[in-house]
Amino acid sequence: MSDTAPDFTLPGTSGEVTLSALKGAPVVLFFYPRDDTSGCTKENEAFTALLPKFEAAGVKVFGLSKDSLASHEKFMKKKGLTVPLLSDEGSDVCEAYGVWKEKKMYGKTFMGIERSTFLIDGDGRIAREWRKVKVPGHAEEVLEAARAL
Repeated sequence: MSDTAPDFTLPGTSGEVTLSALKGAPVVLFFYPRDDTSGCTKENEAFTALLPKFEAAGVKVFGLSKDSLASHEKFMKKKGLTVPLLSDEGSDVCEAYGVWKEKKMYGKTFMGIERSTFLIDGDGRIAREWRKVKVPGHAEEVLEAARAL
């Protein structure tokens, strides 16, 4: 896949982030449904644990959900997370990346974020994508793919 990653500017826990301004370095964007839920906590903890290895490989990592910055900051503090989190309250970026989907739970249908990860190369192209992510082992797999770029 050599699609150009949709550019965006979003508020984040480490300040505003513009994807196109990060060109030259690979970027991992992981979309998760909600702060402080069990799967999302495990995913954020896994990326936090591997963050030094991503940084050593020159890769920037961001988590992204529709939660507010205040929610992100509370979540990071409570769980000791270090990966910067981006807030897409309007879901524009979620829609641009095709992760805003109809979901079903307990017989109810609703719109939500499908857990997905995108590895974007230094030229701003999507090098790899993971959809309907299962959390165990995922962050390690993304790190291996990023190292292989």
